[in-house]
Order: sequence, then C-alpha cells, then structure tokens
Amino acid sequence: MLRLFDFILAAVGLLVTFPLLLIVMIIGYFDTGSPIFVQERVGKDKKPFHLVKFRTMRVDTESVASHLASRNAITKLGGFLRKTKIDELPQLINVVKGEMSLVGPRPNLFNQKELIEEREALGVYDVLPGITGLAQVSDIDMSEPKQLAITDRKMLDTMSVKNYFKYIIMTATGKGSGDRVKS
Repeated sequence: MLRLFDFILAAVGLLVTFPLLLIVMIIGYFDTGSPIFVQERVGKDKKPFHLVKFRTMRVDTESVASHLASRNAITKLGGFLRKTKIDELPQLINVVKGEMSLVGPRPNLFNQKELIEEREALGVYDVLPGITGLAQVSDIDMSEPKQLAITDRKMLDTMSVKNYFKYIIMTATGKGSGDRVKS
C-alpha cells in the first residue's frame, strides 16, 4: 500500500513541481555549472543506487556525509535550497524508480562504516531508504550513528499509513533541520 502511495505522490510531485525544477536547474547551472548532484548511496539490502539531488555545494567538494563537509562549501543558492528543502525534490525520481520511499531511513554513504554497522544490527536495511522520516523531523542526523539507527528502527516498528503521512506533512511544513553541515 505504501509503495503505491510513494509512486502516485512522487509522480504527481514531479509533474506539479516541474516548472520549479526547471527554474532551479537553470539557476543552478549559473551557480555551479552542474546543477544536478548524483551520489552512490546504500539502498535496501545494502545494494547501491544513485541518489539524485540538486547540487548545494561547490563541484570540488569531497564526497562525505553533510555533517563532515565544510559550511564554506555551500553556495548561496545551495543554502537557500537546503533551507527550503527544494534540493530534495529530484529524489522523487528515485522514488518513482522504486529505489527509495518518501518515508524511510535516509540513505547513507558506503564510507559511513559506524552507521552501517548500527543500522545493519537493527535490520534497517530491510526497507527502502526514504526522503524523510522520524529522525529527520526529530533533528537527528548522521553525526549520531547509534541514535539515528535506533530512531530508524523505532520508525520502522511503528510505521503506519497515519505515520507515513504525518512525517511527510511535518517535513513539508518545515519540521526538522535537514542535513547539518559543520561550522
């Protein structure tokens, strides 16, 4: 049932936001020369997939978790995109393709060994990763691997249609701080 909601909401979301996506791509081209950011992430069953986002950092920024990246790497447009969460919209493509869900554990990088161990121990990789979830609306990010894995597991254990929509609405209305970047 949730996969059907994922597909319908993501497809409609892409259609409705298409003009915005096009505008951000054009502005992003002038900002960094490369408005789309594609990065290999850990998916369901620990299989790799390519996450698609709008670029918020300079092109030469090292491929690390956001909390390890320098604040200086974020462009002016990128700061706005992160604050408004518009940078996440291209992930709707990943949802339509069945690589992600709208709600689930945020997909991490393969070099985040501690987080992978914590999540693996709790069976978090048994589900599709998501654009948002309980950890995101609770301001828990990947800088706290153990707490993140525990929160992900709690979300999975209490997932319902009601909570699915609750997390989406909380995210859309600005709850949560998004990916933190070190000062």
